[in-house]
Amino acid sequence: MRNGPNNPFNPGSDSIPEVWAGRIEQLSDWRDVVRPRRVAGLPERGRTILGEPGLGKSALVRRIAQDARSRGDWVTPQLRIPSGADPLKLVAAAVLELAASAGLPSSRERRIRQAIERVQAVAVSGISLTLRASDGPEPYTALTELLVEVGRAAIHRGDVLALIHIDEVQNITDEKSLSQLLIALGDALTYEVDVAVPGGEFVSRTLPIAVYLTGLPDFEDMAGARKGATFARRFKTTTLAPLADDDLAEALQPFVLEGWEVADGDGGTARVRMDPAAAATIIQVCCGEPFLFQLAGEQAWYAGRGDTISADEVRSGWRGAQREATAHVERILERLPGRERQFLDEMAQLPPAERSLTQIAAAMGLAKPTDAGPTSQRLDTVRGIIERGRPYSFRHRAVEAYLTSDWPAI
Repeated sequence: MRNGPNNPFNPGSDSIPEVWAGRIEQLSDWRDVVRPRRVAGLPERGRTILGEPGLGKSALVRRIAQDARSRGDWVTPQLRIPSGADPLKLVAAAVLELAASAGLPSSRERRIRQAIERVQAVAVSGISLTLRASDGPEPYTALTELLVEVGRAAIHRGDVLALIHIDEVQNITDEKSLSQLLIALGDALTYEVDVAVPGGEFVSRTLPIAVYLTGLPDFEDMAGARKGATFARRFKTTTLAPLADDDLAEALQPFVLEGWEVADGDGGTARVRMDPAAAATIIQVCCGEPFLFQLAGEQAWYAGRGDTISADEVRSGWRGAQREATAHVERILERLPGRERQFLDEMAQLPPAERSLTQIAAAMGLAKPTDAGPTSQRLDTVRGIIERGRPYSFRHRAVEAYLTSDWPAI
């Protein structure tokens, strides 16, 4: 009954997980704030979703994009920025697709035709256009102009929004490229047009355009610190934390109660249930990590053939996933600068009740607690790995489990 084609868990893939857990706040923000305000012509910042690997940043925005498409919105594909690539070329190609969705290529207006031609040139040459003034405006200006035309077309269509999703934004290491990209997107988000209202008067409104950026916490320094207040005014940043156990339990409840519906191989359907103890074991081993949650579920599914997933099958499947779980957390730790890694190691060695900045700094061999202050602040507000309090605690539970116990062994 359980096989590869009907396994609803899918760790690390580019598709939206069938078994969805949590992120209600971010999904509600899209449905109740971002989309309705942008469609209504009200100002609303773009969204930057950051977090360590495995927290489901890209999957979250893919789900938002799925919802947008179901409403008839114009949506770019997920624009994953490879390291060293020219982001303006990739975004320009995506904006041209939005223009096609809006029907702009068929327009006879000279202004629109010229905007499309300029962005087509950017899609070919990217940032290199800035080296030849004779080629016209800089790439970010051309992108902004076409985005404005897309926004105008969306207003004319009515109840339609253009959604742009740029992923792996931390890979944009060239400051000129990053600056031009953020300015182009930010200018489009804040651009106002005059529209007619009943009574023959005109009022100003913003364009129905939404922008989501996703990536690692390093982007906070690249964009926030270097671009300063302008970026903060135009983009609202959220750093994702691991999921709460209640969110995971809610996601598994359909398995526990009525079972998960699958094809039975004979043209009908059957249901795969999960023992409450099995669900509890999955929640225990994944430590709130969306990637590890999908991994544990996937391996539990393959650990048996029957219509009920047992706790023993979860444990058996997890034993086969331990190496991948270990590598996942080690990748997170290996990315950290030496001082931040040392801070976590010393914090993990202390009893939970004694994890104060004073004790951690002393264990690190620092002269005074304030010497460790900037490091603790980054691990909290930028990376979301710890939570500064009395006492300090780990927010990233998989990192804590790895540093303080035999996890992932069970």
